[in-house]
Amino acid sequence: MKGQAVSRGRSWRWATVSLCVLLLILGYEVLAAPPPAKAVIQIWMWGGPSHLDTFDPKPEAGYDYCGPLSHPIKTNVEGTMVGELLPMLAQHADKYSIIRSMTHGVNGHETAAYIMQTGRRPGGSLVYPCVGAVVSLFKGYDAGYQGLIPPYIVLTKPQGRFSEAGFLGPRYKPFATGGDPNKDPFEVEGVVAPGITEARQRHRRELLEALDTLGAAMPPTPSFERFAQCKQKAYDLILGDAGKLFDLSQEPKELREEYGRNTFGQSCLMARRLVEAGVPYVTINYPGWDTHKQHFETVRRKLPEMDRGMATLLQDLSDRGLLDTTIIWWGGEFGRGPKVDWAPPWNGGRSHYGECFSVVVAGGGFKGGCVVGASDATGEHVAKRPVSPQDLIGSFYELLGIDTEAPLPNPRGLDIKVLPAQAADKERSGGRLREIM
Repeated sequence: MKGQAVSRGRSWRWATVSLCVLLLILGYEVLAAPPPAKAVIQIWMWGGPSHLDTFDPKPEAGYDYCGPLSHPIKTNVEGTMVGELLPMLAQHADKYSIIRSMTHGVNGHETAAYIMQTGRRPGGSLVYPCVGAVVSLFKGYDAGYQGLIPPYIVLTKPQGRFSEAGFLGPRYKPFATGGDPNKDPFEVEGVVAPGITEARQRHRRELLEALDTLGAAMPPTPSFERFAQCKQKAYDLILGDAGKLFDLSQEPKELREEYGRNTFGQSCLMARRLVEAGVPYVTINYPGWDTHKQHFETVRRKLPEMDRGMATLLQDLSDRGLLDTTIIWWGGEFGRGPKVDWAPPWNGGRSHYGECFSVVVAGGGFKGGCVVGASDATGEHVAKRPVSPQDLIGSFYELLGIDTEAPLPNPRGLDIKVLPAQAADKERSGGRLREIM
């Protein structure tokens, strides 16, 4: 009996040790699990979109707030309504989450854009890098990215509000494509030359090499070899498979029509092709939302275009298994004034408004079908769960596996982290978006 008790005791100890080892292994596996997001598509609503006319409708607020757009529509998520001009996005609400309590309180384009893109308040002599530049630092060439297409792309032109790379320097600036993806061919600056065929490009290269007798006669030197490598990569981009990535004629005509045959719709399609090829950060700069005048005429024209392009992007990414690893970030530098400016000279316009506005996120580890926070009855103030730009950006970095405590290299050698540990304005911060991550 005593021997049996000892044997049983040893068995329990071995079982306990084995269980602890198993839990330790599983814990390491969890810790070692890759981050859910590999890429970001930022739909930058340049100028600031109205939250009341898009993702935070307030029909009970009355005509002075809603104007003629007072009939929001149901989505495929029970209890969630969106603006009447977004019928296609209404059917994809299960794929995205709406943040209705974004706030920073700034009404100037330049300052608000800087805050929303960097998570920092301006001040001092340093210009901080925007999200795309930080992602380029941690997910680009320094982190083993091998693509010929630069890791940070802007479709089709940069904002010009501030230097996107900030103190990180020109290596982390976005590559702005220029051109118009709705035109065939899409004339990408430095890649697809207007009026120049591929055959002519090849003939030009051959002629250049034939004329370069000095280069052929020079003994091998490191500087010439580096130049030759750069030249080869440039031609690989122009004439190789990488450059063909910008050829949207390779896509089915029906799919191009689904996205919408306009610059925004084809930019969404181009963004999908880029993240599918491994590009970690793509910004679609979508201008035209600074609607001080003729607001309702403008949104009646532009929102259906946005609705189609963004809804098709969500579905296309989902169909290809890319939505789970791609963050979609929709929003601008601020919202627009909830109360309509009916008086001259505005005659039905909406002003800048940073006190309370909406942002939409999807994919890359974000849950769909949720609403975060709330505005008050007229959409003028945050009613619950404020979300600051730092909260939002910190959530992006976490899902991308970027440590917000990691140092940012800077010319002064200062101890600067990816994001500050605490929000500059605590009253406007409710913390990272844990409820939808």
